[in-house]
Amino acid sequence: MKIAFKMKLKPGFEEEYKKRHDEIWPELSALLKENGVSDYSIFLDEETNTLFSVQQQNGNSSQDLGSTEIVQKWWTYMADIMETNPDHSPVSQPLTLVFHLD
Repeated sequence: MKIAFKMKLKPGFEEEYKKRHDEIWPELSALLKENGVSDYSIFLDEETNTLFSVQQQNGNSSQDLGSTEIVQKWWTYMADIMETNPDHSPVSQPLTLVFHLD
């Protein structure tokens, strides 16, 4: 199943966000793949600093792995550049699919 959600980047952190994801921790990538997350892309709307995430999931979504130590560390690492909840998880909103073309 493919899902999408949006998050919010703080102004001025576009390059830092990209850098951190270019250097994503191998153990985080492995955790996502082991839990069925694949074909994962994040797009940035530069006018609004809104991040749009799309991922294929065969099991858990990346948003379901928040109880793991590595995801909690990643959230803390990213909290200074994103809008977050008190537990440092990104504020995210699911998006509704309205069209798909194979």
